[in-house]
Amino acid sequence: MAVELVLLVPILVAVMLLVIGAGRYIDRQGDVEAAVREAARAASYERDYGAAQAAAQQAATAALPGGVSCQPISLAGSEFWAGGMVRAQLSCQVDLSELGFSGLPGSIQITRESAAPLDQWRRTS
Repeated sequence: MAVELVLLVPILVAVMLLVIGAGRYIDRQGDVEAAVREAARAASYERDYGAAQAAAQQAATAALPGGVSCQPISLAGSEFWAGGMVRAQLSCQVDLSELGFSGLPGSIQITRESAAPLDQWRRTS
């Protein structure tokens, strides 16, 4: 019985660390997805491209938790006219260093995109 326990405990600990690491990665991935979704939505409310870029950056920054550092949000490919689409892309470096004991890398790059429609009957400049 003791031999089986000695062999089984390290395997169970390894599986537990893998589950914790996967959970943290999925949680941070969801944070980045939520931030880019909020950025696209905030940009879709603005009347011009410059204001949309500023609103998108502010919304993404407000939605992100600590331990996540992102590049400026990109609205490249957006169709900024009535009836068009705002496309936002966010690329973030996510810190996983607190999970170093599990064998995961110290940080990982996560890139996500989102789109939001512009109202067909609105005025843009």
